[in-house]
Order: sequence, then C-alpha cells, then structure tokens
Amino acid sequence: CSSSRVIMGLLAASLITLIDSFCRFYAKVSELHSEVYNGPSAAMANPLVAFTLIKRLQSEWINLIYSDEAQENTQAFRSGYEEVEEEGSLPKLEDLQGAANGLMRLQDVYALQVGGLVRGHFQRITNGNPIDIYSPTISVPLSGDDCFLVGKVAYELEDYYHSVQWLEESVRLFRGAGRGWSPENEGTLEDALDHLAFSHFKENICTARLFLFYQLYAVIYPMNRRVLKNVEKYERLLVDNPPLLSADTGLKRPNTTYLRTRNTYERLCRTQGTPPMRYENPRLFCDYFNNDSPGLLLQPIRREVLSLQPYVVLYHSFITGSEAERIKDLAQTGLRRSVVASGEEQATAEYRISKSTWLKDTAHPIIGRLDQRITLLTSLNVQPPFAEYLQVVNYGIGGHYEPHFDHATSASSPIFRLNTGNRVATFMIYLSSVDAGGSTAFIHANFSVPVVENAALFWWNLHRNGQGDGDTLHAGCPVLAGDKWVANKWIHEYGQEFQRRCSPNPEE
Repeated sequence: CSSSRVIMGLLAASLITLIDSFCRFYAKVSELHSEVYNGPSAAMANPLVAFTLIKRLQSEWINLIYSDEAQENTQAFRSGYEEVEEEGSLPKLEDLQGAANGLMRLQDVYALQVGGLVRGHFQRITNGNPIDIYSPTISVPLSGDDCFLVGKVAYELEDYYHSVQWLEESVRLFRGAGRGWSPENEGTLEDALDHLAFSHFKENICTARLFLFYQLYAVIYPMNRRVLKNVEKYERLLVDNPPLLSADTGLKRPNTTYLRTRNTYERLCRTQGTPPMRYENPRLFCDYFNNDSPGLLLQPIRREVLSLQPYVVLYHSFITGSEAERIKDLAQTGLRRSVVASGEEQATAEYRISKSTWLKDTAHPIIGRLDQRITLLTSLNVQPPFAEYLQVVNYGIGGHYEPHFDHATSASSPIFRLNTGNRVATFMIYLSSVDAGGSTAFIHANFSVPVVENAALFWWNLHRNGQGDGDTLHAGCPVLAGDKWVANKWIHEYGQEFQRRCSPNPEE
C-alpha cells in the first residue's frame, strides 16, 4: 500500500507538472489569437508576432510534447500531435528557419536594431537616436529562447555576424530570467553561451578575451566536457596567435559578392517608395487614360507616369477590392515556394522568398476580364501562348525578390520554351496593401514604387530592337509588416508585331 501511495504521488506530481506546462504553453499561444489583435490577420501583419507563433507551433510544441517531464503522461497527446503533423497543418522546420531568416533579412535591409526588435520595436539609429520606422498596434517582445533560435539558425549557416547579435540578446534575457528553463524551450543559458563563444571566435573577437570568457564559463558549468575541451583549444590558439593590442573587436557586416547593387537596393527599400519629383521633369504627368479604346471612353483609368527610361506607369484602381479577394481565394490552395530560372531548369533560391501559383482563364471569369482590361490599356495580345498565365504571388515574413530582370538574359532560359520570344512587358497588379516595406525598387533608374492596393504597374522589358533594357533591373523589397499579394502577367514578343512595331534604333 505504501508503495502504491508513493507511485500515485509521483504520478500525480508528474501530471501536475504536465498540466502546468500545457497551461503555460496554451496561455502563450492563445494570447496571439485574443481580441486585442483584432483577429488573426492583424496579428500576422507583424513579423515578430508571425515568427513567435510559428516558433510556438513548430519548436516549442514539439519540445513540450516530447519533454521528459511529461513522458509518462503524453502518449495520447503525442499520438494526436503526430496525426495533426501528418495532415500538414502545422509549420515545418523549414518554415521556422525561414521565419528566422526573414527577421535577419528585415534587420539588414531596413537597418533595424536587434535590441529594438527584441523589445517589439522596429527602430533604426539616426544621428545617434533610435527612430521608429514602423509602430505596430501591439508590441510583442521576444524571449531568450526566441533569440536563441534565431541566433542558432544563423550559427548553423556559419553567419556569425548575425549569430553574435542575437545570441548576446539571448544570453541577456536568459540571465535576466534567472537561468530558468521550460520544457518547450529549444535552448538554455548554457547553450546560448556555448554558441556565442564560438561565434565570437569566428568573428575574430580578441582571442584573449574569448579565452577568459570560456574560463568563466567553465567555472559556471564545470561538468560540461565540451566546455572543458574548448578551454584547452582556445588556450592553444592563444599561444599560437597572440592577440594584437589594436585588434578591432567590433562587428562588421560581411561584404557580398553575388549582389553588387546591395547598397542601392537597400537604400531604395528604406525610402519606402521614392518616385521621381515631377517638377524636376515636366514630361512626367498624371491623367485619365483611355488609350483611344471604346471600352475605356466612358470610364478612363487614372494613369501616373513614373519614369520615361525605363517607361514605367502606375494604373490606379485597376482592380476592385472584391476582385482582388476572389483572386487570392482562388490561389490559396495552389501556393508553392516560388522558383527562379537556373540554367535550363527552375529551382528555389534564397534571393526570392515567396509562394506562388498560376491561374488559367478557365479558373474563374474574373481572370478573363482582367486579360481584357490589360488589352484595353496596353493594346497587347495577352492570350496564351503570347502571354503567360496569371501568376499570383504571396510574400510572407521578410518575403522579397532581390534585383533581377523579368526578361531572359540567357538563350537557355526556360522562358523560351513557349517559343513565343522573350518577355517584352510586365503587368503587375497589387492585390493588397502592406503596413510597411514591400516597395518595387528600380535599381539603375534610382526610384522605388510603394505598394498601392488595387493598382497595377506596367513597364517594357525590351527595347524595340528586341534587346533587353538594362534599366529595368528591379527588386521586390522585403515586406516589413503586412501581407503582400501581387499578380503578374508577363507578355511575350510574338503576337505583338503590329501592336508594338520593331525598330533598328537602339535608343527606342
């Protein structure tokens, strides 16, 4: 009997621990869905909210389900979790890593301070003072474990510039929490210190300072064999490479070799849309445009000429709000990770982060009506195969598309498989608004266009002689806050012979 009472007592204690853990976890997740955020869509507009939600449903939920504290009582919960996981309704590890990378991308492009992000603020240092560049309705602070996971993602990519910054915040928060640990956490103070020390070493932080840091670490965690081995390793490094008194211990963002226009690209993104000043060029104008088309005579569209070289035009109120919502609904089930041309094939790439799908005109009558409207405005033949199907794109946390051309620059490009020539023009429709970021930046033309809900952006990709227009190098800036949706219609050379005649003049 006494043994039974002891066993029952242990089981009861274990069950209480389990219930406490689940209650605490439930409180974390349910807070993101409470009325204070005015519904899930408003909450997910904040990338910090989106990241923490994905982390709770991917990393923390797994750790809680399989924690030792709940091992005797969670078989039913584990079975239920595995069923839900098999259905594909939970975020995957790839989604969590992508969300962490998205935060680091926003940090870089918009020059955000990590300390501010951790407190839930989107701030940039200007003239030595922190300036809010976006103020969310609700500020969501990050935990030590949240910061550890972002730092760990950078660490595993050998991106020590970012791992140092995020792991330092993680250590600060873990220490402030009294080195407490919860079953759902990914890491501990010990883990954060270990990753941070090696990141400091890889970033060429003073070796002597690092050795002292590790000695202190060994005193705190004397039973950690890995720490003791690292102390010996750094001691040898200190002997072989004595530190210089003038060594620079500051962090420096690494240079890039693949993105030569990074500085211009990021500057244009930070300006949140900078169309050329019209008073500087009187040839830029706004008007009501009907293209001499009978279909637009009674209802011309508002046209804003943004640039003459390259020729870029913004058509306001091109699509209605209800049409935009319908197109997004049609695209939802088919969204997949966007790909780019890679030789003769297509593949995913870190410089394009979004999800997309293609809609034929048979998907819904709205698609056909949009094609007719594009033809009225441009006089171009937009029926396949002379144009591609409508591509619908959704940009998630930090979603972006670094500088690129829409037209093919290689004869082996998959674009030529349609056998209808190169992409002569782009017609891009904004299906939603965003709270911050997401501008379309034209790099060599030195201006950016903010997201204008229900408007459409049009430009020519090729000169009249068929050569690519280098001034159309453009980028989709990362979405700082919001849910960006666009629809692209790419129009090819063939079928436009009488609508846009050729010219041997290279300047046309």
